[in-house]
Amino acid sequence: PDHSETVLELSYDLDSVRAQFDPDAATRSDLWRYRPLLPVSGGDVVTLGEGWSDLIAAPDTGDELGVDLGLKLEGTNPTGSAKDRGSAVVATSAREHGYGEVVCASTGNAAASIAAYAARGTLECSLFVPERLSEAKAVQPLVYDASLVTVDGGYGAARKRCREYATDRDVIDRSAGANPLTAAGGQTLGFELAEQTDEPAWIAVSMGNGGTIADLWDGFRLFAELGYISATPRLLGVQAAGCPVLHESIRSADTATPATDGTCADSIDVDEPHRADDARRAIEESRGATITVSDDQIRGALRRLGRDEGVF
Repeated sequence: PDHSETVLELSYDLDSVRAQFDPDAATRSDLWRYRPLLPVSGGDVVTLGEGWSDLIAAPDTGDELGVDLGLKLEGTNPTGSAKDRGSAVVATSAREHGYGEVVCASTGNAAASIAAYAARGTLECSLFVPERLSEAKAVQPLVYDASLVTVDGGYGAARKRCREYATDRDVIDRSAGANPLTAAGGQTLGFELAEQTDEPAWIAVSMGNGGTIADLWDGFRLFAELGYISATPRLLGVQAAGCPVLHESIRSADTATPATDGTCADSIDVDEPHRADDARRAIEESRGATITVSDDQIRGALRRLGRDEGVF
């Protein structure tokens, strides 16, 4: 079956954005540097200092691979992942519009993230996670006093339960593929890389649900439309070989869901990617490509980056 969904597309008044935002004059060094490009009002934002993560050179690894390599350190966001970008925007909008609860289906990182921002914004939080969620990934949401609901099956089953709950309770759903506010926050990763780099040839992005690569591309594309950059990069979508759903769907017309064996990279262990169409569009529009890597290769890369670059 085709499990893809498309997030409502954000529309921008480009002239108004240009009048309100000049990258050369911006002074904030966090996600809210891009406030004129985010769908929130002028009220107080829910923030933990997310965004504007460092982009560092990886000279030893780059020399070994024969490329000029940089690493975007998204692990320095408040809860340790890029998910904080979308969560900050979702929590801010929820509070602005008088919602008292946010919900999310997640394999781990998004759950921890929205739980933290819900706590920060004095919002209730209910999370729906697959049964094989690791104990380590459950710690953060529980510390933030979120309600954690374990669902039999994989991410798809958790996503279905979350959607039903959100519809019944009329609450804000932060899940991938459910909310354009999440995508708006994700676009700031593209904005930052556009400012921090000088026309990179390629950007490699891990893929699970497909949202990160799609939103990053939309950020670059918007910056190009605004005239802030003159070129956009090609995107390399990287999936774990044990869960290659997006990779297989992008390179094949077959809509059948491939078999998945799971992966040590549990944050991208997504059996039903709800942003598949958006990820495919990003790859095609950027003239990019996709690859898969084994768990042994993932572990080897972790060791290499730690040994050669001091990055974990």
